[in-house]
Amino acid sequence: MQRDPPPFVWAVPEEKNILTWHYIIRGPPDSPFAGGEYHGVLLFPSEYPFKPPGIKMLTPSGRFQPDRKICFSMSDFHPGSWNPAWSVSTILTGLLSFMLSDEMTTGSTTTTDADKRAYAARSHAYNLGQRKFKEVFPDVSSIITLILT
Repeated sequence: MQRDPPPFVWAVPEEKNILTWHYIIRGPPDSPFAGGEYHGVLLFPSEYPFKPPGIKMLTPSGRFQPDRKICFSMSDFHPGSWNPAWSVSTILTGLLSFMLSDEMTTGSTTTTDADKRAYAARSHAYNLGQRKFKEVFPDVSSIITLILT
């Protein structure tokens, strides 16, 4: 995942807890999320890879409720559809695809494309205000700080 990340996603495990991975999804240019960066967590159970992770997005996006578990086919809401061969890359690529859809589910919210663009514009400043984001992604935080100043 870290050596060859898929387009628009990046993830790293926490130093002290390999079962918690932090991710960034970058909004694709042809979407209402363009220019935004969305931080979230994958919460893997101790039984991983045999059980699916909980998935949260922490940065407000206009698509998912911040810090609330998201229900979709690769999450712990659907253990029956879980495939142990799915990697962090696969999960995040699936989450990005789901983010770009309009399907409603537990943890999602309804907003206009204009609202999503506004959230995208504010995402960098929001992330820089979060201690955990700066701790887990120090290089990204430094770049964002340079861009915003």
